[in-house]
Amino acid sequence: MTRALLSIGGNLGDRLTHLRNAVTRLNPAVVRVSGVYETPPWGDAAQPSYLNAVLIVDDATVTARDWLTRAQACETAEGRVRDPERRFGPRTLDVDVIAVWDEGVPVVDDDAELTLPHPRAHLRAFVLLPWHAIEPDAVLPGHGPIAALLDTPAVVTDLAGVTPRPDLSLESME
Repeated sequence: MTRALLSIGGNLGDRLTHLRNAVTRLNPAVVRVSGVYETPPWGDAAQPSYLNAVLIVDDATVTARDWLTRAQACETAEGRVRDPERRFGPRTLDVDVIAVWDEGVPVVDDDAELTLPHPRAHLRAFVLLPWHAIEPDAVLPGHGPIAALLDTPAVVTDLAGVTPRPDLSLESME
């Protein structure tokens, strides 16, 4: 069975609907959904705040590359337009493949199109905090326990801007 951790987020349009639509498109593979968090933009402060969440997905029929294809299909369906001039620019939906496990073994890949685990996941509070909330004993391959990563100086600095949004839910998509 191939298991993956996906990070979803967006800051344009109806942010919550974009996230919900991604979860719906990824079903029935979705096993667990985090709460929703509001976060400041990463790398480019001149844009609206993001809504973010993480998903744990399982599907015995897909590869790591297939998760990337599914992630990009979700982005396209929500009208994502990539601006090469603004790598961290605003977007309707961003779906990142953070980590993949094949039969419980972490997939490690340095491919330019899909680097696994995600090369910046260990620095991103908006990934680590929701992941820790749904899987407290999780380990980011190559970086260690999520709980320990949340205590690193770079992540602690970013945690101040990550706001839980218990008033918003991705669970009620039906």
